[in-house]
Amino acid sequence: MLVGYARVSTSDQDLTLQTDALTRAGCEKLFTDKVSGAKLNRPGLIEALTFVRAGDTLVIWKLDRLGRSIQGLIELAADLSARKVDFRSLTDGFDTSTPSGRLLFHILASVAEM
Repeated sequence: MLVGYARVSTSDQDLTLQTDALTRAGCEKLFTDKVSGAKLNRPGLIEALTFVRAGDTLVIWKLDRLGRSIQGLIELAADLSARKVDFRSLTDGFDTSTPSGRLLFHILASVAEM
């Protein structure tokens, strides 16, 4: 199952661009947040991470929507990998179900922090 996660930083911003892209990508379930990426307590992300199961793919619109620190992104990717959940970014063009996708994820996580 493809599970989408979208986030904007403030309540007055619109999630439509992201949710439309996730729906077009085939996500069957969407979770959202309207909160800063620097905050660790993001209810939508917590729900998405609780919902995904082995064999699912967590899909995001762009890497910086998921988090801002390299450490946090790598820890999240490691947790998903240990649970046999893949991870894909639509605009960054990576999918951790492939070796090249895992490499690209680590490179982009470094860039996202900058």
